[in-house]
Amino acid sequence: MNLPSPYALFVGDADPLTAKTAAGIAYWRPERCVAQISLPGCSVDLKMPTLSPAAAAAAGARLLIVGLADFGGAIAPRWVPTLLEALNAGLDLAAGLHHRLADMPELAAAAKRLGRNLFDVRQPRPEQTPFATGEKRSGKRCLSVGTDCAVGKMFASLALERELRRRGVAADFRATGQTGIFIAGSGVSVDAVISDFVAGAAEALSPANAPDHWDLVEGQGSLHHPAYAGVTLGLIHGSQPDALILCHAMGRDHIDGYPSYPTPTLERAIADNERAAQLTNHQARVVGVSVNTSKASEQDARDYLARIQDRLGLPCCDPVRTGVAPIAEQLLRTAATT
Repeated sequence: MNLPSPYALFVGDADPLTAKTAAGIAYWRPERCVAQISLPGCSVDLKMPTLSPAAAAAAGARLLIVGLADFGGAIAPRWVPTLLEALNAGLDLAAGLHHRLADMPELAAAAKRLGRNLFDVRQPRPEQTPFATGEKRSGKRCLSVGTDCAVGKMFASLALERELRRRGVAADFRATGQTGIFIAGSGVSVDAVISDFVAGAAEALSPANAPDHWDLVEGQGSLHHPAYAGVTLGLIHGSQPDALILCHAMGRDHIDGYPSYPTPTLERAIADNERAAQLTNHQARVVGVSVNTSKASEQDARDYLARIQDRLGLPCCDPVRTGVAPIAEQLLRTAATT
């Protein structure tokens, strides 16, 4: 799925937590964003002009992204008039919700009448989901994995893409979730792929490439999550990573929402992910640890990162506080020896 840009970001009447998708797009791809579109009562400010759909189209926007998720992943009826206004202004629509734009009769009819496109990024097309072959592909791949969900896997992969490109290394972020797809402009939402095809989707997402090219594949779930381990394993096998980045949230002692499941030690997480990855790439290794330290003070965070680095003998960074340069250096050293 390839999305047209520039974007207008619809934040409705959301609060900052509900509008995380829009915030992620604005943070990582500000050059693709021309406006935010809101409703009365919205408390979100993405630090860009607040325009009407018609004004956003006049400013160059081609696509209106529904950048928020209401409870249950539905398209709220109160949003529909603004979405219809956007279609009439000449904008295509995109959303990553469980409720599909194409299933809204008013939107589907208007899009057909006006010749507009509706992009439901959580609905992979059949041609994007072949069976996995297991065959080795040229190029290099780095997959972010985690001790839990929501520990910064997308952020770590995007930060590494930016750092590698800064060094003149050919690198591309490969999105596997709806927010990542909006940031990258393409990708596959693997949580909507039939389980038999997840590994094949990962293969298709990171195809053969130049020998020194890096694909930074966005991870999903966790091998240690009682509900989402399956999607992680499919991504591991299909992406055939040469390198893995282990992501963790400082202070989290159990799987979020599952208090009877303790967070694995970093040592166990490294061993389990390497073992799983070596089915399709015998040389797969964890080359660094990315930690979300956002709930800690600056000094506590830096002390924690130093302790983990000493304990594991691997570079340990917070992409926001410290950047990921040491992990990028380790990644390139690893590539030079394989």
